[in-house]
Amino acid sequence: MTRMTRRTLVGTLAAAPLAKPGIIRAQTASAPIRIGLLSDVGGPYQDVGGPGSKVAAEMAVQDFGGSVLGRPIEVLQADDQNKADIASALAREWITDQGVNVLADGAASSAGLAIQQITRDKKRIFLMSTPTATALIGKQCSPYGFQFAADTYALAKGVGGALSKAGGNTWFFITADYEFGTSLQTNTEQFIKQAGGQVLGGVRAPLGTADFSSYLVQAAASGAKVIGLANAGTDLRNCIKQAAEFGIVKHGQRLATLLMMVPDVLSLGQDVCQGLVLTNSFYWDQSPGTRAWTQRYVAKMSKPPTEYNAGMYAGVLHWLQAVKATGTLDADATAAKMRALPLDDFYNSNVRIMANGCVPHTMYLWEVKPAAAAKHRWDLFNLIGTMPTPDAYPPAGLFGCPLSPA
Repeated sequence: MTRMTRRTLVGTLAAAPLAKPGIIRAQTASAPIRIGLLSDVGGPYQDVGGPGSKVAAEMAVQDFGGSVLGRPIEVLQADDQNKADIASALAREWITDQGVNVLADGAASSAGLAIQQITRDKKRIFLMSTPTATALIGKQCSPYGFQFAADTYALAKGVGGALSKAGGNTWFFITADYEFGTSLQTNTEQFIKQAGGQVLGGVRAPLGTADFSSYLVQAAASGAKVIGLANAGTDLRNCIKQAAEFGIVKHGQRLATLLMMVPDVLSLGQDVCQGLVLTNSFYWDQSPGTRAWTQRYVAKMSKPPTEYNAGMYAGVLHWLQAVKATGTLDADATAAKMRALPLDDFYNSNVRIMANGCVPHTMYLWEVKPAAAAKHRWDLFNLIGTMPTPDAYPPAGLFGCPLSPA
């Protein structure tokens, strides 16, 4: 189960001998079923999905039994570097030349949208975990695309609505300058305005920004009560760290993290993040089931999982169950069965996939507790709100998905 890069794939293809037609048929019948993850392996989102999502996918394969349709299952991973052109090329090569049966993960939403186009054209299932833009379940939805972690609408509804109702009625945004950031800010603004709040302005920061000082100066000068951080991964950590150095919170403004996870808190320090509010569909310490699954994950990764790792597990397991139930790898048949079967795993209970491919988990609103209040290792969050399935998610037709009923 090696990690593959585009260069490795191209070299493999060039070196591969041509096979006779009869040999191809024999190999197809006995060849492993391949699950291919296109991920951010070493970039700003490596802790969002990255290598941990490969481990989660392998855990799902193990729990399923290791084979389906009489064939062993293999998990591959390649680094798409969050770039649409690389993601698109890798997806095409894997499907056309490497016999990959299902694509997964996706990394940045821009890369995810490119993969979704290829899988739509090639009729392959795409199990998204890290891409969260609503375009993926909106006008650019696919009958074969499934979003197995929160979308930006659900993330925005949890934090944007809650903080606005609690008095944070003026906002300024620091936003990642691509589809994910745009989608997250747009959806958050909707809930701010519904709660009677006002958006005073915002700035766009390129993916991979190291110095946020100029953006933070503008945010502080705006006088907004809340500075919304519509970014993630390393970008989010740099922004929070530099905001602390500028004394943003000490001077009376509040930071709203719209996509924050356990690795971010561990990296920055619990006291630096104390009081920050976040929303997600999974926290390792929320139930006996999540704790047991996390214990297995930590044995392999030495750190707690994110909701995107959990979403990867749920997606792979659900697809394998659909393949077994239909007795085929045909994308139309398995997609229909995935929509018909409820998700029931260590953190989902009777969750039904929507017509647009959205998986509407129960969503939770958390606040980072001070380190002094932690009762044990990685005890990071206090639960302050719950939105049961499918309350946090958009109606299936809201963003123009043609698969959704009018």
